[in-house]
Amino acid sequence: MKKGFNNKQYVAKQSKKIKEKIKQFDKLYLEFGGKLFDDYHASRVLPGFEPDSKIKMLAELKDITEIVICINAGDIERKKMRADYGITYDMEVLRLIDAFKGLGLEVNSVVITLYQGQPGATKFKEQLERRNVKTYIHTPTKGYPTDVDVIVSNEGYGASAYIETTKPLVVVTAPGPASGKLATCLSQLYHEHRHGIKAGYAKYETFPVWDIPLKHPLNVAYEAATADLKDVNMIDSFHLDTYGIPAVNYNRDLEVFPVLKAILYKITGTDIYHSPTDMGVNMIGSCIDDDELVIKASKQEIIRRYYKAICDAKTGNGEKETARRIKVLMNELEIDPKQERPIISVANEKSKCEDLPVIALALPNGQIVTGKKTDLLSPASSLILNAIKALTNIPDEVFLLSPSVLEPILNLKPNIGQMSQSLSLQEVLIALSICSVTNPIIEKALCNLKQLKGCEAHASFMVYNGDLNALRQLKINLTCEPIFYSNNLFMND
Repeated sequence: MKKGFNNKQYVAKQSKKIKEKIKQFDKLYLEFGGKLFDDYHASRVLPGFEPDSKIKMLAELKDITEIVICINAGDIERKKMRADYGITYDMEVLRLIDAFKGLGLEVNSVVITLYQGQPGATKFKEQLERRNVKTYIHTPTKGYPTDVDVIVSNEGYGASAYIETTKPLVVVTAPGPASGKLATCLSQLYHEHRHGIKAGYAKYETFPVWDIPLKHPLNVAYEAATADLKDVNMIDSFHLDTYGIPAVNYNRDLEVFPVLKAILYKITGTDIYHSPTDMGVNMIGSCIDDDELVIKASKQEIIRRYYKAICDAKTGNGEKETARRIKVLMNELEIDPKQERPIISVANEKSKCEDLPVIALALPNGQIVTGKKTDLLSPASSLILNAIKALTNIPDEVFLLSPSVLEPILNLKPNIGQMSQSLSLQEVLIALSICSVTNPIIEKALCNLKQLKGCEAHASFMVYNGDLNALRQLKINLTCEPIFYSNNLFMND
């Protein structure tokens, strides 16, 4: 894969920037926006960005770092999902704790924010405490956002439980946006200053990138990714007025800044920051090596976000307005999905011709392969078999799956309540693994699965459940038409 981003330089610059910020205070509360682990959005729009680069950077600071994880009680109750993993936010918190500990990073505690007696949040708190995870409850801050005198008082931030921390850098992170990270940081600042500790606040948001143009596709891709939150990228007027330098931020930070500045002044007694951009420690913009490659990758991400939005609207998991907002962004950048993503036309035309569900995939060399539904295989299964055949130069007429391996799987499916006789992608990969023990050609073909990482694919239908998860695990970037796989209302595929 061609690289447009210098990841090694990024880790070094980012670590240095954070260390410089820490020196300004006795203790720094660093709000981490975006994902610390597995930031696949960043890796898709910045070719060369490693999904775990932020956590690797923090691992270099682990001796002076402890972590607080925030989760919104409402998100627990709504069972909000992390789409790229297909798991709920509460389960993502558990995954994060395990991952942090595995890297030697200290997890101080979990804070359940905006708690108002939600049963699911109460149950999750009990679950964490049974696992010996220190857990705090924060209720909505009284007076927020208008009454600064009440906010910065015992009735406001003082009413939130004080989290005892010992390290000079406290990273406050979450499984997703709107999790209460800022309120947790400010509550801690209030308590720390009452204890005579000069604590400070800074923010590390990966996107938007402050030092590239407002309408750069990289920043527009962020706006597309958060279209459901109605985030809008804007010029930081506070930064422009103070320094005469244009900088990019987004509406929520700009809207809250006057209140945030007043709160920080009331807590600390000093004006530390003159703009939202001042609060940031983001060095991404200075580590882009190939702007054209980043532009191309960002346009692909905008298209992917659009197709996800229209599919979510079709299934009732999203609003039509989200898709409309992304469509406006595409029009502003004059993005034609079919021109930028030829696999769309290939999948749809073959599906129309065959009258079957089809998935098309572009291999690293530009060759496009397809997979369609058969009596034996799901479209995803057919696709991956055809893809690894092409990558291994195996003739199309050669069968990779042994009947002796397939027969027991097919016989088992009815016995475990599976209505479809088509083999899912996961079942096919397991069957191939078994066959590879005695067939070196299949073993070689399976080794080529790693070449599919980052490949673009498009389905003429909405891919669900097992096949969707399997394609995600292969790191294939899939878009789908907002068309149901079948007319059956209950599906086990």
